[in-house]
Parts: sequence; structure tokens; C-alpha cells
Amino acid sequence: MGWLGLDDTDSLNGGCTTEVFHRLLNGLPEDAELGTPRLVRLWPFAQRRTRGNAAVAVEIRSNDEPALLNHLDRWWKNHIFPLTGDVQESTISERVQTPASPGMVWFSRPPDAAIYWAAVRGEVSEEDLPKPLRRWGGHGCIGATAAVAWPAMTFTWEAIAWRKNGANGPRFVDENTLLMLDAWPEVVFSRDPRRGKQLVAPRGVSPVLFGLRALSESTAERACRTLLNAEDTEEAMGWRVFQTNQASGDHLEGSIIGDVLALEVDSVRKHAMLTVSENTLIRVFAESGPVNALARWLMPGDRIEVRGLRHPDGSVHAEQMRLVESVPRARLRPLCPSCGHRMKSMGSGQGVRCPICKHRSGDDWVSVESKPPYESWVEPEVDGRRHLARPLEWRKNQ
Repeated sequence: MGWLGLDDTDSLNGGCTTEVFHRLLNGLPEDAELGTPRLVRLWPFAQRRTRGNAAVAVEIRSNDEPALLNHLDRWWKNHIFPLTGDVQESTISERVQTPASPGMVWFSRPPDAAIYWAAVRGEVSEEDLPKPLRRWGGHGCIGATAAVAWPAMTFTWEAIAWRKNGANGPRFVDENTLLMLDAWPEVVFSRDPRRGKQLVAPRGVSPVLFGLRALSESTAERACRTLLNAEDTEEAMGWRVFQTNQASGDHLEGSIIGDVLALEVDSVRKHAMLTVSENTLIRVFAESGPVNALARWLMPGDRIEVRGLRHPDGSVHAEQMRLVESVPRARLRPLCPSCGHRMKSMGSGQGVRCPICKHRSGDDWVSVESKPPYESWVEPEVDGRRHLARPLEWRKNQ
């Protein structure tokens, strides 16, 4: 019995580690018994990463571990190692590409979860890894090890189906069935409610036909079968349900609370850049929607709380935000205590007087609070969130 992990078999312009893993699992010896496959997202700012920065792992039980490892040796040599070095010109991302560096590991039992927490919240090097019983390949061993070490404390499920060999061009997924599945309480993140567009079928070059996310394994499997059997869904090569850390919030630790010192807004794209107490720089991208709207409303003196990831350049990329306290946005003359009308100035340094009853008082002002666009925690719409982001609604129920 042991644990197998795999990562870094794709590039920005194609391939998918889940599909490579699916084929590997289908090719295992007949006596191999599988545990629950897992799909583990990691730190999105890693210098070397695949498109979604996800690694895969599974527990395998076998009566003949040496024979199983010999089989994995052959599979690595014939099917996975040839993917090494794949890198192509890409028009879908500005990210600097590095050649694919597949990595596979075998552990008798999962290593300490500390390596997972390090890999989901920051940069990890190969030198940081615990030693597996068997290791194949290079850089991908980082993600593979982290996937094996994942403690699965908070998780969701995803059913992934892959296109038949050689399929390219537009994907055909039955829209009416998707609408029906979207109404299932345990099917999540399948549709952008603002635009009404589906979020299960990728748009880029990938063998993935669709990925359906759910709150339970049984719902993920049932929804996947339903969509695959729908009249207008194209035939799939295969499918599998993964336990995943998506929507776990594992990538975030704590929050930042501080006073806004300065605000800059990109006049073209509307990205916001906040400087808060201790000169922390917080970037709030236009794609974050409601979070960006709140950020652009702020002014120096407002107090905010932010959850987000710290970028290697030291800035924090905001994912969730709330206004703790705001400074007054305007000042008005007070209302007349006698008749309730608004007082007016009688001139510089001469106090104020009611235009109706002529009541007088000192040179008074009252502060007027401007209503913020959101008065509690706010987050991006579904299509603007990270895979790892835990919805605010779920946090309330914890």
C-alpha cells in the first residue's frame, strides 16, 4: 500500500495532468485497488506552474508492491517522460513559460502536511521536499508531493470528463441539461449568474470536455453521468471524480486590517491600488468586480479588512474585502433646532442663521456619511474567483 503523486505534464498551450493521470490509473495492474483520486491546487504565483497549478494523487493498495513499482517505472518511461520539455508559443497567456518537467512520487504513507501548507501558500523548491520511497522526473515532484501530503480537512468534489483522442475545436455540452444541473443544490460554480454563461467547459486548448463541481462525491458522479448521457453532449474518452481542495480557502492565512493611506486607480482598466497602514500595497483588479468597486470608493482614513495572497513583489492581491469604518465624505450646515430647516452661513466667521425663523448659532458643521457600495464582506463574482477561494457564504456557516 502506498501513495502516488503526479504533476507538471502540461503546458500553457495544451495537455492536462488529470488526463495523463486518468490514463495511468486505467493502465494499472488488475490487482491494484484505488483509493479516492485527489486534485490539489497550489500557490498560484509559483515561478514554474501549469495553467491551473493543480497536482494529482491517489492511494493504491497492492499485494505486490515491487511489481507495482516496476509497472510504474515502465509507464513513466513510455508515457510520461516523453512529455518532458514541452513548451510552445502561446496566445492565451502573457505568463513566461518554462518547459514541462513531469514529476512522479511514491510514498509508503503521506508525508507531514507541512509540505502541503508550504506549497499552497508560498514557493517550495525541490530541496524542501521529504524523500519519497521512489521518485521519477524533476520539478513536478513538488506538486506531486504536496498532493500526497494534502490533509483533506476542507474539500469539494469535481467530476472531470475528457474529449476523445484528437478532438479539437468547439466543445459540445448540452446546455439544457446544464441548466437543469445548475438547479441542483449540491452542484456549485457551474454558471455565471450575471451573464448566464456556463463555467464547466474550458475555452482553451485542453483535452478536458468539462469539469462539474459539487459538494458531495455522489452528486458529482450523478451530475457527470447525466451530462454525458445528454443528447447534445459530445462523446467523451472517459471521466473520473476527484476529491479536491478547490473552494477550501487553504491558500489564505488571516487577514490584513489597516487604514487607507492612499488610493490610485488605473484610468483605463480601473485596477485599484491601495496603500494601507505599515505601507502595505494592496492591488484590487478590475476583474474582481464588487471588490474593485468598493476599493475605488475608498478614501484616505477609511479602515478596511482584506483577505488576499501576497505576491512575490510584496503586494497583496485582494480576494475579499470589507469596510470596517469610514471617514466622513462631506460636511453640511446643521438643521435649525427650532424649525428643522437647514441653517445657512452669515459670512466668514459670523456663524449660521436659519433662513426661516432666524435662529442663530456658531459656525457649526455636521458630517454626512456617504453610503459605500457594499456594507459587509464582498468577493468577486463566481467567474472572477480563484479555484481555491472559499465563498463568503460558506465561511458564515462554519
